[in-house]
Amino acid sequence: MPHPHLHSKRPAPRSVKSHVLDVMFIVAGCTLMGLAYSLFIIPHHFVPGGVSGIAILINSLTRLPVGAMIIVLNIPIFLLGLRTMGKGYVAGSLVGMVLSSVMIDLFHEVLKVPSATQNEVLASIYGGIMLGAGVGLVFRGRASTGGSDIIGMILSKYTGMSLGFGIMLTDFIIISASGFVLWNLEAPLYGYIVLFLSTKVVDLVLEGWSYSKLVIITSTRTDEISDFILHTLNRSGTALRSRSLYLNREGEIILTVIHRKQLTDLREFISDIDPEAFVIINDTYDILGRGFKTRLIT
Repeated sequence: MPHPHLHSKRPAPRSVKSHVLDVMFIVAGCTLMGLAYSLFIIPHHFVPGGVSGIAILINSLTRLPVGAMIIVLNIPIFLLGLRTMGKGYVAGSLVGMVLSSVMIDLFHEVLKVPSATQNEVLASIYGGIMLGAGVGLVFRGRASTGGSDIIGMILSKYTGMSLGFGIMLTDFIIISASGFVLWNLEAPLYGYIVLFLSTKVVDLVLEGWSYSKLVIITSTRTDEISDFILHTLNRSGTALRSRSLYLNREGEIILTVIHRKQLTDLREFISDIDPEAFVIINDTYDILGRGFKTRLIT
């Protein structure tokens, strides 16, 4: 019978410090996004996908402000999103979308920040990096910038395709269309660079660097392997007794986290002492728990 308090337990309310940190992340992220568009993306008419990409295409043809067009184009998307994701998600996305749009027009239309470089390759690289950093910070602040993620969710709900594929398809169509609208076959190529780099940097901001490796080992020689990890590699490990189905034998599972540069030593030792050991290695971006300190600000 489950404990009577298990289902009545609710998460502790978030502190004022956490809310302030969220606001700082959102403001910093939207500021970086505004600078990325003004310094690199808009001057070269790069289309990074999503609603902002459509707004840039409209700007290249009509000179209407990009930020204002992002807000206008997002109105029907957010109305559809209310039925798909609910008010909570739409409210968080609305804050990020409006603030980032205001920052884009502030830097580009009001302050008229000039292009940082005339080299399109450099602009696509640094524009993608700065844009990804800005979007990642907005996500860290528990908000969103709307656009293709909402479109992806709508496509996922009504067509059955995965969310990731829906977002990717939306961005691909918009970026590809830039070649026809701008009459420049290189435009989509630069757009794909911006999209790729910004996506990778978003992941980096959210997850951090892969500085460690999670290693799970099934072996009949766990005593020797544990001793090597604890004393030679000087790493803590947790040995969990378990029945292993590997080669139909009983053994132990060793779960440990080691530094990336120690992985080669561990693999060679396991290979020498037990060539039949079963080893799983994964990237570890952050570790929470006793004896570890998170490298991400939460």
